[in-house]
Amino acid sequence: MTEVTATMAPPNPARRRNLIYAGAGAAAALAGAGAALWKFRPAPVSADNVAALWAMNFDTPDGAVLSMASLRGKPLVVNFWATWCPPCVEEMPLLDSFFRQNSSKGWQVVGLAIDQPSSVRKFLQKTPVTFPIGLAGLGGTELGKALGNMAGGLPFTVVLKASGEVLQRKMGQVVPADLAAWSGIG
Repeated sequence: MTEVTATMAPPNPARRRNLIYAGAGAAAALAGAGAALWKFRPAPVSADNVAALWAMNFDTPDGAVLSMASLRGKPLVVNFWATWCPPCVEEMPLLDSFFRQNSSKGWQVVGLAIDQPSSVRKFLQKTPVTFPIGLAGLGGTELGKALGNMAGGLPFTVVLKASGEVLQRKMGQVVPADLAAWSGIG
């Protein structure tokens, strides 16, 4: 009988090093993603802050007054945006399309611009929308924070039920799947 002996190849230091780097990279990515989710998660919203929203009035780019109380009683998408914010600008046509397709079902959309009135007027001349725009100015940042946007980033969207309660909030650009999901539960 012949005896067979198995020999093991010596460990490959380059392979081991690559595995260690890959593991460390994956751990860092997970930690970063977790930190981002924690930082940008919407904070709880008090009933008083929502009530304050409904009591507000905003000037519009054409000089009229937008009363938030006039929008109460139907589901509402409130989008905080600015002309200098690329994702905000990119989502405006999508929000306008949602408004046009769903206004007959009771849905409303309002954009609250955290921007200079002249910049908003200039933007709307190039990219008109059919939903109302309110000029929130820098005070809009504080309103966004009161509605859960603790990071103060843009775009930020709040979806309110017909009853006036907060249904959803989203930090970042709205996508078609968001609007489809919201319209089904509004």
